[in-house]
Amino acid sequence: MGFKRVWPTTGVVALTGALLLTSAPIASADEVRDAQWPLTVYAADKVWENSEGAGVTVAVIDSGVDASHADLVGQVLPGKDFSGAGNPHKDNDGHGTGMASLIAGHGHGVNDSSGVMGLAPKAKILPVRIWSTKESLEPGNWAEAVRYAVEQGASVINLSLNDDAAYPGSKVAKAIEYAQANDVVVVAGAGNDAGAVNYPAALPGVVAVSAVDKGLNFWPKSNTGNVTVAAPGVETPQADPTTRSGYAVADGTSGSTAYVSAIVALLRSKYPDLSAGQIINRLVKSASFLNNTGKTAPDKELGYGIARPGSALTMDIPKGSKEGPLAQASSSASPSSGTASNDNDSTSAAKKKKKSSSGSILLIAGIAAGVVVIAILFVVIRSRRNRGGGGPGSGGGNPSYGTGYPPQPPTGYQQYPNTAPPNQGYPTPPGQSPQQPNPYAQQPPHQGQ
Repeated sequence: MGFKRVWPTTGVVALTGALLLTSAPIASADEVRDAQWPLTVYAADKVWENSEGAGVTVAVIDSGVDASHADLVGQVLPGKDFSGAGNPHKDNDGHGTGMASLIAGHGHGVNDSSGVMGLAPKAKILPVRIWSTKESLEPGNWAEAVRYAVEQGASVINLSLNDDAAYPGSKVAKAIEYAQANDVVVVAGAGNDAGAVNYPAALPGVVAVSAVDKGLNFWPKSNTGNVTVAAPGVETPQADPTTRSGYAVADGTSGSTAYVSAIVALLRSKYPDLSAGQIINRLVKSASFLNNTGKTAPDKELGYGIARPGSALTMDIPKGSKEGPLAQASSSASPSSGTASNDNDSTSAAKKKKKSSSGSILLIAGIAAGVVVIAILFVVIRSRRNRGGGGPGSGGGNPSYGTGYPPQPPTGYQQYPNTAPPNQGYPTPPGQSPQQPNPYAQQPPHQGQ
């Protein structure tokens, strides 16, 4: 078992002049904003005309978030430290602060034109610190951090980390099911091993995110398999309190995960009446392969395509089912029990119970009716014998008793994990057969829309 952030240490370099990655000191934080290519790709100014993420809380379960960083002042809630260090606003690693800045950074300086601007600048960050150093966290020991985020009202949870101990049935997996049962969108990085999608991103219902570069090409170190969507994750400038400049540029699915969490925050702000599953439905159906020709959804590298905030906010997309398009965990329980609840499963179980009860009632009624019939026959036969009108063989036969209804498996359950061969484990969007290309994978008029 092992725990790791989803970008390698070697992928983070102190941000210096003009992003040349030299040792020259940074001239100004303006260079950081100029280097934020994802904002250009996403046409962020147009996106913000529709939503800035106001009223949404995003939990960043990570190394803590430096609330005093110039680009995050006023954006960070009190939070909680589960690492034992005692301060969720302290970030010795820099990773959590970086993710928070990509989600909800507001920049600083004149007209906030310097520093990192997040894609959802009006969202609030709930810092949930689960490690202070790489050695301080025991794998799989952060389930309570997820539950805490849910209890504090977070409607989005950002998990820019991989943990082998977050396997199906583990405490972390059950905590994530609890979050999903409480209408929270959980977003996690696919991983940077160039292997299969890691946990917790591989868990059912979790939005698994891979990374693309400036050319919107798949980043080859991203893990592949059950990817949901892709997002910018290569050479992404971000806040980092551990560097002299206060900024760093990084590669990895950590950053792409943060950008998808920001898109979800934008959607939850504009569409507060949609369930978590319906928000994911908009995310999936508005994604596109853009210039990645020849791909069909679901693709093992890009999933349903590159997430597009402008399209997700403005496209005419039916709500769909509350459960959304992603496979759900097979276990069912009420939200208060700490595991995910599937409405179909609960309904089926209730119907089964009702059916079983009805069978029992019919069985009892049948027995009672049979007893009455026997009693009547006995009286009739005895009466006939008393009158001398009856003879041997004139009595009735034994009644036939029913055995109730045969047991039937409840409907609505999905096997866990989802391993359907035709789609490589991916769900098929509503209304689309496995053989048809994804109708939402067409070239858009503008890649930021």
